[in-house]
Amino acid sequence: MEHNHVHIHKHEVKGKNLVYSILLNLLITVAQIVGGIISGSLALISDALHNFSDVLSLIFSLLAHKLSRRKASIDHTFGYKRAELIAAFINAITLIVVALFLVYEAATRLFHPEPIKSGLVIWLALLGIIVNGGSVLLLKKDSEHNLNMKSAYLHLLTDMLASVAVLVGGLLMKFYGWFWVDSVMTLLIALYLIYVSYDLIKSATKMLMLFTPDFIDIKEVVREVHKIKGVNKLHHIHVWHLNDEELHLEAHLDCSNDIKMSEFNVLLEQVEIVLFEKFNINHINIQPEFKKEDPKDFIVQD
Repeated sequence: MEHNHVHIHKHEVKGKNLVYSILLNLLITVAQIVGGIISGSLALISDALHNFSDVLSLIFSLLAHKLSRRKASIDHTFGYKRAELIAAFINAITLIVVALFLVYEAATRLFHPEPIKSGLVIWLALLGIIVNGGSVLLLKKDSEHNLNMKSAYLHLLTDMLASVAVLVGGLLMKFYGWFWVDSVMTLLIALYLIYVSYDLIKSATKMLMLFTPDFIDIKEVVREVHKIKGVNKLHHIHVWHLNDEELHLEAHLDCSNDIKMSEFNVLLEQVEIVLFEKFNINHINIQPEFKKEDPKDFIVQD
């Protein structure tokens, strides 16, 4: 079975940005926990809880990032490249768990609102916006290229938005005495967490399950490869993401003629160019065949 891949320029994800974000979030977590206890604000404590979950998720993302850079070995032939997918999936799940906890706490407090020291809430919310906003800016570019970084980025982005919600609630409590707003804001934060987590869980699950990427049409792949002279039929096809950067295709290629291996190498190079340029598939594993009797369906259950 011939294997080939295309070397492409990869965006270099910077792990140090995760380290900076971890330190910033530890700072705001401690400040909000102390401030929430003193002020009696559930929204502030819930925001601190979310921040602490972010610290854990960022540490997990950092470890996964370090693991993914390890080289392949005899025992780990793919290395640890899927570690970041696992991290992204777990981080998304933690967002859901935190959100459900906040829904429960907000519903309980909504029917029993308590006086809250809104001044402290306002200042700590402003601190949260500044710190989380800085972390968001650090990870924004990396999040566009890496699912693990996107999960960390979403944690921080929702933290920043949560701090905005806490600030609005603090202002309404200060000027209008609407203490029930604290619970409402907590509920809104929780619902938003669930909303942003859904797509992340879906994307990570599809990659972990080796599903065909949404943007890949297998039939279109076949049509393009069949245009190449010397190809009889591409079949027994598998297409999957190893990680965010590597898109693999494995298939059998039935040749039109009984050609030499050197001639097949030329044919393979043409197939590789088509798959990369039209579908961004950069790792190709092809088994050559000529009139071999086996299933010729595009998709065959192994």
